[in-house]
Order: sequence, then structure tokens, then C-alpha cells
Amino acid sequence: MQNILFEQATNKSLTKKWTQKIFRTGYKKDLEETDLYATLTQDKTNNLGEIIGKAWEREVESCAKKKNGSKPQLLRVLLRCFGKPLLLIGIAEAVMELFSRMYQPLLLATLLRYFAINKEEWSDEIYYSAGGIILLSIMDAFITHYCVHCSFHIGLKIKVACTALIYRKILKLSNSVLDSETSVGQMVNFLSSDITRLEASLVDLHYIWIAPLQIIWITYITFFEIGWAALIGITVFLLFMPFQAFLAKIIAPLTLKSAEKTDNRLRLMNQVITGLQVIKMYVWEIPFSNLVEKARKREMSVIKKYSILRQLALTLDCCVPRLSIFVAVLSYVLFGNYINAEKVYLVTAYYNVLRNSLIFGFSMGLHQLVQALVCIRRLRSFMLHDEITKTRENLICQTVTDSYALSMINVNAKWHGDGKEDTLRNVSLTVPPGSFIAIVGQVGSGKSSLLQAILQELPLTSGSIECRGRINYVSQQPWIFASSVKQNVLFGQTMDKSRYDEVIRVCQMESDINSFPHGDRTIVGERGMNLSGGQRARINLARAIYKDADIYLLDDPLSAVDSHVSRRLVDKCIFGYLKGKTRILVTHQLQYLQLADQIIVMNNGSIEQQGTFDQLQALGHDFMKLVKAADTKDKEIERRQSEIQRQISIKVETKDHGDILPIDTQETLAKGRVSRKTLFAYFKASKSPIMITLMMLIFVTNQVVSGGSDYFVAFWVNVESSSWHEMGNSTWDFQWEGPLSRDFMLYIYTAMIAAIILLWQLQTVVYFNVCMWSSINLHSAMFRSILRATMYFYSTNPAGRILNRFARDINIVDLLLSMCVFDIIVIGLITITVILMVIAVTPWLAIPTVLCVCIFIYLRMIYISTSRSIKRLEGTTRSPIFDLLGASLQGLTTIRASNAEEILMSDLCVHQDVHTSACFLFLSTSRAFGFYIDVICQLYIGAIIIAFTVIDGLAVVSNIGLLLTQTMALTNMLQWGIRQTAELESQLTSIERILEYSHLEEEPMIESKPDAKPSDDWPTKGLVKFKNVNLKYNPRGACILRNVSFIVMPKEKIGIVGRTGAGKSSVINALFRLACVEGEILIDDISTGAIALHDLRSKISIIPQEPFLFTGSLRQNLDPFDQYSDAILWQALQDVELKETISEMAAGLNTKVSDEGSNFSVGQKQLLCLARAIVKNNRIMILDEATANIDPYTDSLIQKTVRTKFVNCTVFTIAHRLNTIMDSDRIFVMDAGHLVELGHPYILLQQKGYFYNMVQQTGAAMTENLIDIATKVSSN
Repeated sequence: MQNILFEQATNKSLTKKWTQKIFRTGYKKDLEETDLYATLTQDKTNNLGEIIGKAWEREVESCAKKKNGSKPQLLRVLLRCFGKPLLLIGIAEAVMELFSRMYQPLLLATLLRYFAINKEEWSDEIYYSAGGIILLSIMDAFITHYCVHCSFHIGLKIKVACTALIYRKILKLSNSVLDSETSVGQMVNFLSSDITRLEASLVDLHYIWIAPLQIIWITYITFFEIGWAALIGITVFLLFMPFQAFLAKIIAPLTLKSAEKTDNRLRLMNQVITGLQVIKMYVWEIPFSNLVEKARKREMSVIKKYSILRQLALTLDCCVPRLSIFVAVLSYVLFGNYINAEKVYLVTAYYNVLRNSLIFGFSMGLHQLVQALVCIRRLRSFMLHDEITKTRENLICQTVTDSYALSMINVNAKWHGDGKEDTLRNVSLTVPPGSFIAIVGQVGSGKSSLLQAILQELPLTSGSIECRGRINYVSQQPWIFASSVKQNVLFGQTMDKSRYDEVIRVCQMESDINSFPHGDRTIVGERGMNLSGGQRARINLARAIYKDADIYLLDDPLSAVDSHVSRRLVDKCIFGYLKGKTRILVTHQLQYLQLADQIIVMNNGSIEQQGTFDQLQALGHDFMKLVKAADTKDKEIERRQSEIQRQISIKVETKDHGDILPIDTQETLAKGRVSRKTLFAYFKASKSPIMITLMMLIFVTNQVVSGGSDYFVAFWVNVESSSWHEMGNSTWDFQWEGPLSRDFMLYIYTAMIAAIILLWQLQTVVYFNVCMWSSINLHSAMFRSILRATMYFYSTNPAGRILNRFARDINIVDLLLSMCVFDIIVIGLITITVILMVIAVTPWLAIPTVLCVCIFIYLRMIYISTSRSIKRLEGTTRSPIFDLLGASLQGLTTIRASNAEEILMSDLCVHQDVHTSACFLFLSTSRAFGFYIDVICQLYIGAIIIAFTVIDGLAVVSNIGLLLTQTMALTNMLQWGIRQTAELESQLTSIERILEYSHLEEEPMIESKPDAKPSDDWPTKGLVKFKNVNLKYNPRGACILRNVSFIVMPKEKIGIVGRTGAGKSSVINALFRLACVEGEILIDDISTGAIALHDLRSKISIIPQEPFLFTGSLRQNLDPFDQYSDAILWQALQDVELKETISEMAAGLNTKVSDEGSNFSVGQKQLLCLARAIVKNNRIMILDEATANIDPYTDSLIQKTVRTKFVNCTVFTIAHRLNTIMDSDRIFVMDAGHLVELGHPYILLQQKGYFYNMVQQTGAAMTENLIDIATKVSSN
């Protein structure tokens, strides 16, 4: 980033010469991140976050001391932090609006009086008046743009400060809040929409109090000019104010409701994006599409109500000034007065001032204030959510003589404060320093909850926990963020080469790192999607042990690695590197229990048994039942296996290293100008060509009538002026000389005003309905494309990036883009009208007019080239913030256990500072451009005045008044209109981004044509054939499966084994056609390539490696298509032994599932996935390492259920424990993408090949047992 005297340059002058360099650079090339300046010190996230954080803490403490029960107010905090500079801006704006702009119409009246009466007599005064108008106009340009720049800058600071405040709060949120009171969607909405609205709310804020003062001042002046008619005209403005306040009052709850509906939609979108592979395999696109579309309809129903009110407000905004002038002129005439140019255009000029300050400034200020207060109220509610309370003394152990490292006394705890039963009940535990504790138990017994209570993540209802020493934690589900392998291990810690190398060694990662294309600098995708399960688990473990601690909580880190690696991790890491540390291990690896100093047996949230292995073995039944539960195939096998189950069981890693995909860590940045086709695509998305044609016709007609009414008033004034005749003795006589009667001209003027009001209302209704249809259809098209996209797209795009399109970009299309286009159309038509008037009245002014137009076009071309690049940078620099938010929420427990909150805050500061730099650059260049345009406009007005002053007989006085008032009014909106054209380009980048995601590469043939649809009972057999199958994830990459051929007979049970990178999961992905498949796969002799994906996938059941539950009812999770009766669902739950657990829940099948199923344990989620498969009862069943991270009893239950419930099905099992597939009909051994062995386990053992070597690595005892199982099955 550049930083050359930037800090000083930004404050030296209003014109900001440094922006000229940016304009030159942006005109020559597309700006990149390296062209951004370093963030100003005053704008740095760290500084602003600290300021607002301390202010919020003081506010909380202050309210806590009060006895009246008052709650902390975020608004008070913001005013304390940013109120003073905001007040100074208000004073500057008041000086400009109440003095400078008030004096210009008086000078205009002087000019018109000069032209109407006697030029010679007033020659000196006229030059003073003309010069005064020009100088005041230029001064206005300086003050206006300086104030607007400062307002936006303060808004930017508030956005940055609130981002830091929100993120810090997220890092402190309690789990109960995360599960029930907030969601990822809501937090994304905070950062994408709420604080953006807050940022833009300050620009017109001061007009709320300045505009009423202007009304008083203008009423006083105009009363002396036209008497009581002025009060009648002002009354129209006065009636408008309470009506606007009334509209604002109605809009406020709609804004809040809209934000809530957006939160719900984004929460659903987050689930879809993060779980799309499972959604595709379950063929849940339709139910999820229905859920999202329903959420979108609910959101749009609120936005539609908001839009109707906005249409009404906009009609009033544009018609009230014209109506006020009409009422004032009409009243003045009906009171028996005669109109003249001086009076009419003095009133018109003042009413134009009121239009800008009251109609636009006051109206927008009130609207923005309401929006801001709603956002502040939402943020305040979020900030008042419960935080995790870490009350334990985190003391570093000073001596080895401490009696305990951890003490739990009568602990009761539960996840949700309103739950009926405690998650942990009466738990008491003392852990000596340096000891190794093993925690075992069945699914849902409370093992992980015990660790969460120690970490203070699980709130206590009673009892106490004391930890002596620093704690580190290894989560059950590995947390990997999108960065290099090294950064995932270091996690913000200082690099110590010797310690780092030792950690890599003891975590058995050396061979993996050596195999990575860039070693430990290799970038891993979000959630480690391009790593195997074992690699993720070992990186997760390495991160924990690299940071020195006294107590290590290990939540089953051994489940995802094979037996050889598991043994070495225990020897080299847990009993080697961590020797002397306190280690508490939750495990299902019962072979390591004899090594434990103490074993804790959990059951139903309580410690059922506690002691050494020998002590528990002596106690007998319950403990040995747990140990023997590993396999219950028959009594003899159970006897043999139970003797050695606690010794070892093989685990093969969960994903294929060969499946690693290149991760695109940088978001694609569009280049060049936004195509006009993008704007056409926006309106075309409405699918209403007739309405679009009608809309444009109404726009043009409205402007023709509006311009005609203005010209008609000038004509009327000219007629009235020429109707006065001097009679002598300084007396004048009025004799009407118009072509029409005076009364008839009043009727014509009245009809024109009525037509304008009607056309404006019709114009806004038609226009905003077209925009709303476009918005709805664009969202639907993007969502449809996302659902149909290939899995390669998801592997190369982080969830935060995709979610940003559905958050910020859709928000822009819903609320901002329509107003931007509306402004451009209206201001463009007004500009054309004024230019035609100027040239028609005074042809000599065509020369400066054409010159100004050319200058405007040139400046716009330069500005748009720059602003387009900056706006794109602003969008792409925002995505890492959302990526960080998503990653932080996934690994929140790990982050807090590692005391790494400040590390994550530092990461946020880095990302936010880059984004702030882009925002500030856009703000500064916009202001500089607006200033240049305004100055040129003022010079153009000066040219008009000079032309009328110098050139004799150039025009009549009414035309002079018309042109000056029109051009002065146009000046106030022209630079806004030109900047809106630039803003349109930047907002159209959101349309570009939406359209980009609306045309993603889709999976081929998703739905069948009626004549190509297989029969409903297909497949009837379950015969599966692979013929020379090759598979690649990247269409341009290497093959992962190579020439794989096999035949699986109906009802055959297949076990698939292989080392890391062998291609096990790829076989399943080929069967589901989740990647590019070459060759032929047949099911019941029908090629899967000829079958639509929905028809194919719906006929294959799978229990995925990572169980997936979505937010909704339990019934929806089991039967999203609502195809089965409750009786069938309850029977499935009974088959997986969850019926009793679900029955005890108050809502039963209607029990709400929290985000990602967080209110169920991993094992329970696996069993619910098994229940789904039972309900569907397909002929082909796949277990994708489905027994990872669960206890032997649940493993046994799943195996038993599969053998009994799927006896007539073809079953593929990706091996997790070799003993679970030793009774398979055949084993497929994969290696480097090839099928190297296949056959009956017994036969493969006799061949002493790949499979034999794998069995030998399990150890002598297990080898004997596995051979015995294979022999027994072979003899049956």
C-alpha cells in the first residue's frame, strides 16, 4: 500500500490534490489493492474499536450502578465518541443554509428588477449582484462538499468502530445465545446491511433541525413580497413535514421487520452453502429451495410495503415544491394581485431552496435517522446478549506439589437456561497435575459437555470448577481456517523453528507436508476442505500443542487417523511431547484405557464410574459392557474382540489426499467498464417488457408536462408584464393582452399541476414494481444457479464469499439500485429540458452549454474509470471480513480455549483496514468530483448572468428568471446526478456479481425428461458396475480415479479401504456423479450417465462422514418432502434407539433443530442420518466413514442396524475400523486412484498383498482377531 505523506495530504485542501493522482492512475488502468493508500491513523480499526469498546464498557458499568433498571444505550455511546465533530458539521451547514443560500434569491430579485426597469440606473448594483450570486454559489460548493465529506468520514468511522465492536462481541457470545438467539445470517446482516445504513445516515441528519429554521426565515421574507399568499404556499410545506414524520414512524417497524426477515433468509443460505454436498447427495435441493423461496417471499412482502410508502414519499418529495409554488401564485392572483417576474421567481428561488433542504434534506434525514435508530436498536439488542463468563482463576502452576490441576465440585450445567434437565448432573472430579485422564461413554452421555464445562463454555447451574494452569483444547470436529498449513499450526504464535519442527514430527505430519505441493506453505481451503480427515485432525492437534499450556483437553482427536498413526500419536505426542502435562482425553479408542491414570465413565450426564483400569475392571459389569460393545456380531466373535478391543482398532483417514483441489483464495476482480448490457439485464430480469415501455413513456411524458408548466408560467408572467401601460403622470394601467383569458390560463396551469401529480404517482408505482420484480427474479436465478453448481465451484470459493453475494449484493439490488437509477432518469430528463430551454430562449448560450456538457462528459469518464475500480475493490476487500466471521464462528470454542481472541481481532483489523482504505478512497474521489462539477455549474450560471448583463436586448425578463431559477436548481442536483451515474456503475457491479453467480457451470442433466425417467421401483436389484471409470474434480486437472472397473452383485456388502489419497471417497463421489466422470457406471444395467442426477441420487442412501442437520423441525430433517407418516418416522427412530430420547423432548418430532444441529451430539446426529436412510429404504446404501467420532456402542448399533435393516440392499462401507468390514462379502483396496485388490477378506489375507499389510499393521492381537473373523465368515 502507498503511504506517501498521505496522512498530511488528506487534510491540506478541499480539492485534495492527491485524488488527482488517483484519477490519473484510475483512468489509465484498473486500480488494484496495491494502489490503495494506507489507512489513516484516525480510521484504523484497532484505534476506533478500542475507543468505542471502552465507551461501551463505561456505559454498561454506569447503568449497572443505577438502581432504576436502565439499560445501556448504544446511541449514547456513539454520541459520546462521535457527537462533537458531528455537531461542528451541523454548525457549518447551518451557516451555509441560513445565510449564504438565503441571500442568493434576494440578489436574483435585484437582477430581475434591473432587467425589468432600467439598466442604466442600476449598472453598478447589477454587477455586484451578479458577482455576489457567483461567489456565494462557489462558497456553497466548498462548504457543502466539505461538510458532506466530513459526514461520510464520520459515518465510515462509525462503521469501522461498530464492526470491531460486533466482532469482539461475537468472540464473547455464550453458546446458548449462538444456538437460540442469534445466527450466522443475522451477524452477516449486521456487517453487510445494518452498519452500512448507519454509515450513510449522517449526511442529511442536520436538515431535521435546519429545515424548520429555514421555513421561518423564508416565510418572513416572502411575506413582504406576496403577503398572505406566501403563508398559504408555505402551509403546503408545513403540512408535508408531519406527514413525512408519520411515514417515518410507519417505516421504522418495517425496516426492523425487513432486517429480521433478511436475517432468516441469510441463516438458511448459510446452511445451504456450507452443507451443499450433503444436500446434493440427499436430493434436498427442492425442499431447501422452497425454504429459501418462502423466506425470500416473506422478506419481499415487507420490502414491498416499504416500497409502497417510499413511492408515496417520493411522489410528495417531487410534487410538494411545485404544488407550493402553484398554490402561492394562485392565491396571489385570486387575492386580486398581478404577477411579475421579480415576485414569481423570488418565491420560486426560495421554494427551490426549501425543496432541497426540506423535501430532500429533511425527508432523507428523517428517513435515514429512522433507519439508523432501527439499526442501533438491533445492534444494542445484540450487544446485550449473554456473554461467556470465565470466572475461573487461570493460574500458572508454580510447583509440582499442587494437590490438583482441575477440581469440579457438585457441578450441574445445561446448555439452555430454559431447559428442563441439566446436561451435566452432580459431577465431582479431581485431576492431579501431570496425570492422564481418559473419558469414555456412549453417545450423548456428556463426554464433550464435560470438557465444555471445564472451558466455561457450558454454563453452570450450580457447583464450582477451578483450574490451575493454562488450558488448551483440541475440538472433536477439527477447526481449519483458510490459510497455509503453517499458519493453521502457529495460529498467531511466534515462530520457533525447533519447537515447530518437533510439533510437526510428533503429530505425524512430516510425510503429509512433504507431499503437499508447497510444503507447509500450501493453502488449505475453508474448513480444510482439501485435506483428509486425518490431516485436519493432526493440524488441529498440532495447533493445540504448539502453544504451551498446563492442561490439555483432547476431544477424541484419534478417531480420524489410522491405527498406526493413532499409536504413534499416543506414544510420541500424548505420552511423549506432552509428558508431565495434565491431559484429559475423550476417546472411543478403548485400547488406550490401560494407559490412563484415571478413567471416567460418563452416562446420561453423570460420572457413572471412576477409577483406574484395574479398579473398573474389578467393578465388573457396566465398564466391561462398554468395552465389549465394540462388536456384537455373535458371541464367539464378541468374546475374542472384547479381549483386545481396548488394544487397537484401525482407522483409515477420511478423505483422499489425491482429491486435493486448488483453492482460489482471491476473489475474481472484474476489469473494465460495466457493460450497458448489465443495466439492460437488470430491467430484463423483471420479465415485463410492456411495463418497461410504459414506464419510460410515463417518465418522458411527465417531464414534458413539468417543463411545459414552467415555461407556461414564464409565458404568463411575460403576458402580464406586457399588459401594463404607462398612462402618464407616473401612472400605469393594466390591459390584458394575452391570447387566452386570464381565468383560462389559471385553469390550464391547474390542469398541468394536477397532471404532474398524477403522472408522478403513476411513474413511481410502475417503476418500483418493475424494480421489485427484477430483484425477486435475480435472487431466484442466482439461488437456482448456486443449487445446481458443481462441487468444484464450492471447493474454490469460501462460504463467506458466496454469502456476501446474497447479503450485500442483494441488499443493494433490493434497496439502493432502484433509487440510483430513478435519480439518473429524472435528473437526466430535467437536464435535457433545461438545456433545451436555455438554447431556445438564448441561442448564444449554446456555445458555453456545449462546452460545459463536453467538460462534464470528460470528467465523468475519468471519474467513472476510477470509481468503478475503487468500488470493485471495496466489494472484494469486504469478502475476507465475512470469511473471517464464518471461520471464527466455526472455531469459537477453540479460539476462546486458546485465548486467541486478540489474534483474531488483529486479523479483523488487517482486513477491515484494507476495506476502510478502499471506502475512504471512494469517498474522497466522489467529493472531489462533485466539487469540480459544482464549480463548473456555478461558472455556467455566471456565464448566463454575464450574457444577459452585457448583451443588450438578449431576452425578456421572464425568460431570464426562468433560466436562472432552472439552472440554479439544476446545479444542486446535476453533480448528484452525474455522481449517481458513477454510483450506478459501482452498484451495477453487484448486478455483475449476481449475474456471474446466475450463470455458473451447472451439473449436467439434473432433472429427467418424462420419457427418460427410470421406473419408480428402479433399481430393483442393486447391481452396480464400474467400467474403466476415471474421475477428476478439476475439469482441467489430473484424474483422481484411474481406470477403475468392478461389478457389485445385488445385496452384496462391500468394504472399501485404502491409505490417505487412495481414492476411497472418490469412488462414492463417482457413484453420486459429484465430479467429472469418464467411463461408464451402471446400476441394474442402466448407465447412470443417462439418468438425471435427481433420479440417480434419490435412489442411493448415504450416512455421510460429517452428519448434517439443518435448522427446522426434527420431522423436516427426517422427511423434508413430507412423504411418510409419523408412525414410520417413530419406527425409524426406534430402530436407531433414539425414540426414547426424542419422546422425552416436549415437542417430539417437532423439536427445533438448532444451527448445524448443535443441540444434538455427534453420535446422535449420525444416528439421525441412519434413521433417514431407514425411512428411504433404498436398494443401495453407503456408509462414508460414518462411525468416526462415536463410541464403540453406537458403532456397534450402526453396524447391527445396517446388517438387519439393509440385508436386502447393496452396501458400500468406507472402512473406519477394519473389524467393521471384515465380515463383508468383498473388500475393495484402493491405492493412488487404482483398484489394486478386490475379493473376500479371507482370500485377500491369503494373497498377502495390500490388504494383508494393512491388517498386519494393527498389531499381533488384532491381526489374529481379524483373521479369525475373516475365516469364520468364509466358512459360513
